[in-house]
Amino acid sequence: MTTVPAFANCHSHVFHRALRGRITGADSFWSWRDRMYAIARVLDPDLLFDLARATYAEMHLAGIRSVGEFHYVHHRPDGGTYDDANAMGEALIAAAREAGVRIALLDTCYLAAGFGRAPEGVQVRFSDGDAEAWASRVADLSRRHADEDDVVIGAAIHSVRAVPREQLSTVAAALPDAPLHVHVSEQPAENTECLAATGLTPVALLAEAAVWSARTTAVHATHLTPDDITMLGAARAYACFCPTTEAELADGIGPSVALREAGARLTLGSDSNTVIDMFAEARAVEMHHRLATGARGAWTAEQLWVAASTTGHESLGFGVGESIEIGESVRTAGVGEVLWAASAEDVVPTGSRSEVARDLQAAVDACWSRT
Repeated sequence: MTTVPAFANCHSHVFHRALRGRITGADSFWSWRDRMYAIARVLDPDLLFDLARATYAEMHLAGIRSVGEFHYVHHRPDGGTYDDANAMGEALIAAAREAGVRIALLDTCYLAAGFGRAPEGVQVRFSDGDAEAWASRVADLSRRHADEDDVVIGAAIHSVRAVPREQLSTVAAALPDAPLHVHVSEQPAENTECLAATGLTPVALLAEAAVWSARTTAVHATHLTPDDITMLGAARAYACFCPTTEAELADGIGPSVALREAGARLTLGSDSNTVIDMFAEARAVEMHHRLATGARGAWTAEQLWVAASTTGHESLGFGVGESIEIGESVRTAGVGEVLWAASAEDVVPTGSRSEVARDLQAAVDACWSRT
């Protein structure tokens, strides 16, 4: 056995688990998003709980003990609120507790379909109307879970497309002592649209709203300018890379080494949960850098362990917590450093893999039966 710190999964959209292995064809991020919206359209608190509990159980089996859930499916399909306006968030918290995973619920402000465009279709259930209404709802959720060891209520800006420029600062200030996360520069189209609408890159626009600080995580941060990298580094922000999703969606390869050298701190996430394996995420940071540069050894195993555990838990507002054990296997036999070879299957399980698989199958089937 090898004992290591438990993993932190710093960026998850738990309901995307229902999309795993579905046929994509020769398409793009944007056509994939249409299929994702089909699942978002049918969720209710009970179905979300079932899917999340099973997915978080899969994470637990993979050695993950903290998850940052980037949560934006807030309301009824018609945009109306549930009797408890935070019913969907509470379903996620309850699911994580049952699975034995600490959750940083990153309640996400999502108000627009794009620059100058009102929410469209399923997006109406994501929106609180404006940032002040979002902040009021999140403040209530934060009060409910104050001082709980296994729950952190944090804030998130979905993207510069989804929160109008004049409302970004309201989101940034809503929970000043909590983690603040934001999707940034995931796709070139996002940068092009932001420059056309504001004259600024997404990172610069968010800087104008005082978003960047040592408590902020830039998620993806794939298509950055040198000035963007300098800003994120100067703020000591976290940069959360999700390499398996970024590869699956053909997003691109982010500048991990340049961000590190500028002063930003790397964390890792499973994002769309196409894969739940933090070994795969960690290795891919180095392997993608090799593909992009033709050079080896930019990231050591020790640096990647820290990103996948200590720094990750920190970025979610948690301490490191418990350890996990990696068992002996064909994959790890004779290996000098298990991070380069192990997979989630090598984590010594604390539950039944077959039971989790059964629960996942039932929850995913229930989602697609409603579409």
